[in-house]
Amino acid sequence: MLFASSSKKTGLAAALAIVFASAMGAFSAGAQQPPSIVGTSPLPGLAGATDWINSKPLTAKELKGKVVLVDFWDYSCINCIRAIPYVRAWADKYKDSGLIVIGVHAPEFDIEKQIPNVKRAVTKFGITYPVAVDNDMAIWNAFHNEYWPAHYFIDAKGKVRFEHFGEGEYDQSEKWIQQLLKEANAKSMAAGAAAVRGQGVEAAADMTNVGSPETYIGYARAAHFASPGGIKPDAEQNYTAPGQPGLNEWGLAGKWNDHRQVAVLGAAGGKILFHFHARDLHLVLAPPADGRPVRFRVTVDGHAPGQDHGVDADAQGNGTVTEDRLYQLVRQRGAVADHTFAIEFLDPGVQAFSFTFG
Repeated sequence: MLFASSSKKTGLAAALAIVFASAMGAFSAGAQQPPSIVGTSPLPGLAGATDWINSKPLTAKELKGKVVLVDFWDYSCINCIRAIPYVRAWADKYKDSGLIVIGVHAPEFDIEKQIPNVKRAVTKFGITYPVAVDNDMAIWNAFHNEYWPAHYFIDAKGKVRFEHFGEGEYDQSEKWIQQLLKEANAKSMAAGAAAVRGQGVEAAADMTNVGSPETYIGYARAAHFASPGGIKPDAEQNYTAPGQPGLNEWGLAGKWNDHRQVAVLGAAGGKILFHFHARDLHLVLAPPADGRPVRFRVTVDGHAPGQDHGVDADAQGNGTVTEDRLYQLVRQRGAVADHTFAIEFLDPGVQAFSFTFG
């Protein structure tokens, strides 16, 4: 959603950043996008990868003469997840025409630096193209990137010719791929645009109804926390749920220890609440360090979600945290309205990172 995370931003469109700028503290008045890198040759930065998945390490020299699409993504970033079906489709459609797709996994949270987590996500999302693991953010810095997702379209001479930040405008992106392949004298080219329809958590967002911003639970970037007494950093605290949170306010209930990136539940029965406006609500969660599953129950306005449950909860709101990832907990099937979401954890130890919407 084009919000800053230190120097990093996630994106759908710049307009959304302006809408939520004051809420997120992402942009100051009149802030501009970073300078374009079109015309530069940043592919040598691939040498900074800490690992590779689905491929041996690729070098700028090897890629000379190939059209390259570099996709910066993060496995818990909903904006990235919704863009992945398009990147997959392009990789498959144009592989025989000379396109090389490289996914650069640049982690936002520390848990996302764990290679088993990244490999599991690559499998989950059906990614078969090469993935460079950028745990040190060396490739990110070589591209002067600030967004998730970010797509860089590189010609056969190794120059960045086009760039796109955030979701959307996929037809234009595919036309850029076709243009660069034609310039490189591709022998074969499938006509038209790839047919893409994301399913489940990959489905396109209902952006006309997103009225809630990405919201972090760790105190370093937390905003609009409404539990009485505020957040007590790096200390176990018994929190009380806010009585009537306003739109986009959230709170904790029960025994939590809130750290810079994450809040950790100290005892069963803890809750997180959020007053939101969006079709979809997601929460990035992880089980305890020892991997024990954590059961949860979701309610919307105090009731089981019924048909409005997300893919990671059933109609009664029940689900289990078993992996470090994004969980879709609400998908409204009817008219979108303001609601108060609550999730109660029936076991201790869960780690909660951030809310996103769609």
